[in-house]
Amino acid sequence: MTGQLRHMLRDDDIDHDEQLEILRLGMKFRENRFYKRPFEGPKAVAVLFDKPSTRTRSSFSIGVAELGGYPLVIDKSGSQLGRGEPVADTARVLTRMASGIVWRTFGQERVEQMARYATVPVINALTDEFHPCQVLADFLTIAQLRGGVDALAGKTIAYLGDASNNMANSYLLAGAVAGMHVRVAGPNGYLPKDDIVADAQRIAQRNAGSILVTTDPEQAAAGADCIFTDTWVSMGEESEYAIRSKPFQPYQVNDALMRLARPDALFQHCLPAYRGKEVTASVIDGPQSVVWDEAENRLHAQKALMTWLVGVQRGDQDLLA
Repeated sequence: MTGQLRHMLRDDDIDHDEQLEILRLGMKFRENRFYKRPFEGPKAVAVLFDKPSTRTRSSFSIGVAELGGYPLVIDKSGSQLGRGEPVADTARVLTRMASGIVWRTFGQERVEQMARYATVPVINALTDEFHPCQVLADFLTIAQLRGGVDALAGKTIAYLGDASNNMANSYLLAGAVAGMHVRVAGPNGYLPKDDIVADAQRIAQRNAGSILVTTDPEQAAAGADCIFTDTWVSMGEESEYAIRSKPFQPYQVNDALMRLARPDALFQHCLPAYRGKEVTASVIDGPQSVVWDEAENRLHAQKALMTWLVGVQRGDQDLLA
């Protein structure tokens, strides 16, 4: 097997079979946290943060260490990127020292430029446009609790709230790759961009899935296997909560909305959550909520993704199994 440099910048950077490979690895890491150790040596992985983080920082830092490596965690204030150094220059430096680059930043073009100049795998740990690591963890949670990885195709998932944000974009693309029936609901003015929807529809058709974008929360939730939501106000916009949150009130995930889904439907939230806003306490703290499994699965899914990318780069079939 010839090695190939691959990155994970958006959810459709992998195809259906590759997504299954990564999720199967994630299930194995759930069973044995030291299943593979591709960074043993140890090798360093640069983990860059331009935004605050709890779950991403914890899961990548612990994950790299459990894979046998050394997480080099760099905050914006401790990086020359924060002082205006070109992304290309940072990429050229890090790629000579680290075995991978993980970046939580703002514009999608930043991780794309990093990948353009890097000779090691680059992982998007969140941008304003996409959050692929979160959705891998979310799908791993469904697989864990509802029939395994091979049972994901054909399931119906619904996302409600700000349908123009990175989570909605990632559910559309990743769900299409998985062969799911993806429904995204939000108010007018907060719906996904046409190009993202078109990409998702094209991928879904290839994988026997479907895409629905609607302003009707009940239509999205009806018969769903899993309900997702996210905060109505993104990082840095907290001061605008009262104004920004008003259009989203009809999209709150509450007991009445959960009753429209399947009786065994799961509830997931990428966290942090605001009880009484996008979700009621009775739902997020209730029996259908699996947010703590979901948060833990960030660790397992990201370890699987890093292992898979390294395996592909090295042409090491053993790391992919």
